[in-house]
Amino acid sequence: MNYLALGEQLEKEKYVFCKYRVVTDLPLEKAANEIAAEQSTGTWTATTTLTEDIFKKLGAKVTSIEKVGDGEGLIEVAYPNEDLCRVGDIPQILSVIAGNLFGLEELKSVRLEDVIFSKEIVSWFKGPKFGIEGVRKLLKHPQGKPFIGTIVKPKIGLSPKDTAKYVYEAGLGGLTNSKDDETLVDQKFCPLEERVRLIAEAIDKVKDETGHRMLHATNVSTRADKIVEVAERAIKAGANQLMVDVITTSYAGIQALAEEKSFKVPIHVHRTTHAALTRNPKHGISMTVIAKLSRLAGGDGLHVGTFGVGKMHGKPEKDKEAQHALIDDWYKIKPVIPVCSGGMHPRLVEPLIKIAGPDIQIQAGGGVSGHPMGVRGGAAAMVQAVDAALQGISVEEYAKTHKELELAIKKW
Repeated sequence: MNYLALGEQLEKEKYVFCKYRVVTDLPLEKAANEIAAEQSTGTWTATTTLTEDIFKKLGAKVTSIEKVGDGEGLIEVAYPNEDLCRVGDIPQILSVIAGNLFGLEELKSVRLEDVIFSKEIVSWFKGPKFGIEGVRKLLKHPQGKPFIGTIVKPKIGLSPKDTAKYVYEAGLGGLTNSKDDETLVDQKFCPLEERVRLIAEAIDKVKDETGHRMLHATNVSTRADKIVEVAERAIKAGANQLMVDVITTSYAGIQALAEEKSFKVPIHVHRTTHAALTRNPKHGISMTVIAKLSRLAGGDGLHVGTFGVGKMHGKPEKDKEAQHALIDDWYKIKPVIPVCSGGMHPRLVEPLIKIAGPDIQIQAGGGVSGHPMGVRGGAAAMVQAVDAALQGISVEEYAKTHKELELAIKKW
């Protein structure tokens, strides 16, 4: 059957629209037809079981085709809302919009660039409990100022006591956030409950001594049937924020934590492994799609990149697209904190804020722990760099009266 519906007026609220970048030797119309068929009601040959009624009701529709190069095109496919589970099931949604199409033999490559969900589909999800404004309220952090965080370094190897000491020093330096790295969860050298308990004590000590509030994201990434249990253990031990590695753990893992009514802490979402999906510009799934799904699932913050100023591969315009997927108005779903990490240090703060604005979380690991004055000095230098940027003062000028920043810009 022919899935092409070019120029047909569809009721937008009844469909999910997906944009794919395709490279193929096929005519683009045939390639588009192959995708729509594979992801909805079709198969490789005509069947006696596919009726006209099923096809009209549940078949995907190709709504636009744009040639952008030799054998390359942008194809939009609309999937009926009825093709998706009404329970707000992201794994099932992905099986429809990003399923077998990646393995179609006649497509050299295909990339899901964007997805537009109808209001009905979005209404199936609760989204973040906190979002940007909720986290600001928790920390009593002023509007117009980025959250400033660190990642405990080295990634693995520190004892619970040394991890807590790191967090304490970072808090005294003025950071609002710290987090476990993506590879640390509950290893023997740093057991979860002991680590969380000591970090909670360190955060309380910072508040008692300075009045400064701080969140630490405890990594609870694990198998699907255990994640709520692990999170319960962490919260019982004193965790005031949870962290999930979304690609390795799943969107369903985030959703299970976000929708657990007894959990009153925000969720920090790490994107480790994302580049396996996002790095190839002509194949895979874009970070924009990952951002939208993470927001639906209930993440309160998500790593989006450093807009071209840090160490990780990425382009400013693509990071900007992912940022907008997190912060733009989206019916009742709260905006999510775009987290910028990967090679960050004080010299990069001003250009980052200039590109991304102040409603971000700037996260530095080595850029804090590698400071000549240690973690506290590195944290202070990051805070000073943010203050300088917000006041429109160069880091070189601001460093003349701030020793920590002076040493940081000499090193980096």
